[in-house]
Amino acid sequence: MDFYSSQITNLVEQLSHLPGIGPKSAQRLAFYILNMPEEKVKLLSDAMMSAKKNVRYCKECCTYTDQELCPICANQKRNHKLIMVVENPRDLAAYEKTGKFDGVYHVLHGAISPMAGIGPNDIRLSELMVRLQGEVDEVIAATNKNLEGDTTAAYISKLVKPLGIRVSRIASGVPAGGDLEYIDEVTLYRALEGRVDM
Repeated sequence: MDFYSSQITNLVEQLSHLPGIGPKSAQRLAFYILNMPEEKVKLLSDAMMSAKKNVRYCKECCTYTDQELCPICANQKRNHKLIMVVENPRDLAAYEKTGKFDGVYHVLHGAISPMAGIGPNDIRLSELMVRLQGEVDEVIAATNKNLEGDTTAAYISKLVKPLGIRVSRIASGVPAGGDLEYIDEVTLYRALEGRVDM
């Protein structure tokens, strides 16, 4: 039995499809949106549509951007010979918040997970290999400290080592099973500084 009109029910249902939003949160968001001034709702709607239409992958690192290159890849002051490989853009943001990494990134948009049917061809490894044809001194595997992240780091090492490029892995300090995006900046910085060769 529906408690609300079809318009409200539809809004709640659509919001509940977002990750981390259950039925109660969707309902709360729906009523918040309904109570917003119409101009604010339009700004929110326009921002969502504009992002969907204009955001794409950076041609270098595969993070999200609305330009050909993201601001990090476009910055010539960054060390483009040092590439940190992360699973997603949130991990990139977590490391950028430390303010201690002056290299560039490569975003895989996932991790190898045979159990979930995700193989090496399902993440952005081929784009990384293209980048490694240029001048690169080191690749840092900064994937999550869980089975998928460790598998991905080992696979990256297997691909990169034969090229004569140093491959390192972020150190412990990042808890096993922990997602990088939730770890504080100091711990992330220490994990980067204590990285070990693979």
